[in-house]
Amino acid sequence: MPTNLVFLDAATLGDADLSPLQQAACKLQLYDYTAPEDRLARLQHADIAIVNKCVIDANLMKQLPRLKAIMISATGTDNVDLAAAEEAGIFVKNVQNYAETAVPQHVFALLLSLTNQLLPYQQAVKTGRWAKSNSFCLLDYPVMELSGKTMTIVGYGALGQATARLAVAFGMTVVIAERPDATHVRPGRMGFCEALKVADVVSLHCPLTRDTQHLFNTERLSWLKSSAILINTARGGLIDAQALLNALQQGQLKAAGLDVLAEEPPSVDDCLINCNLSNLLITPHIGWASNEARTRMVEKIVDNIKNYLAN
Repeated sequence: MPTNLVFLDAATLGDADLSPLQQAACKLQLYDYTAPEDRLARLQHADIAIVNKCVIDANLMKQLPRLKAIMISATGTDNVDLAAAEEAGIFVKNVQNYAETAVPQHVFALLLSLTNQLLPYQQAVKTGRWAKSNSFCLLDYPVMELSGKTMTIVGYGALGQATARLAVAFGMTVVIAERPDATHVRPGRMGFCEALKVADVVSLHCPLTRDTQHLFNTERLSWLKSSAILINTARGGLIDAQALLNALQQGQLKAAGLDVLAEEPPSVDDCLINCNLSNLLITPHIGWASNEARTRMVEKIVDNIKNYLAN
């Protein structure tokens, strides 16, 4: 009997070549997207589920006695109930270190766009303000150099480390924030509160868990300098959206660049999407999505499947 592999949301990988997922002695079923009400029927005969953002919760697992493994086509595991999977004896494996170049690159794409005021200057060119200028250049929006500034990294895994290396290349000082609940500060790190207070730029790279939900709330955002920039390419739920909006509107924070929101895709009335602030830049969760990174993603899913089947 073949091993049944079911990918519930294959279209989330775009035009990546998924043919390597087809393994010998396996039957592969691809679904572009799967609504919550269709998960049970589609996984009823699955031995291995492959998911990107589809939620696999405890209630669903209880109804899938045949399911033996869940392969997550992402680094984050917040869409799978890991405790329930362990209790049910279901093997769970995510994909690591596939976007260690793509995500840090996007961190600096957001950061440079904000510090060099690319969007407002592009708009000034398009609307003819440069053409009408008496000077050879426009100096309407202040540009900030990164050299000599301090970047605080929150979450120092592969992505945080790669981002830190780019920061050093720009001449920045890198500070690694200790976990907020830590009872002691590890060598080479700085206490969480102090690390935020000294930051000119904060870049988030930690997972979303119960402990990190709204890690950046009103109080912690108030620890940042009013001249600081917050970059989030990790998970939207790390930031309290309303608290961030208030900080940006009230001048308590210089700017923010976000590649992730708490709800994705966002609702039409999302407070950050609709605020129309010039100091807030939002991209649609594309930091991981280079062609090269998605190819590595598929290769690593294949490796995870092969290793599971071999064991």
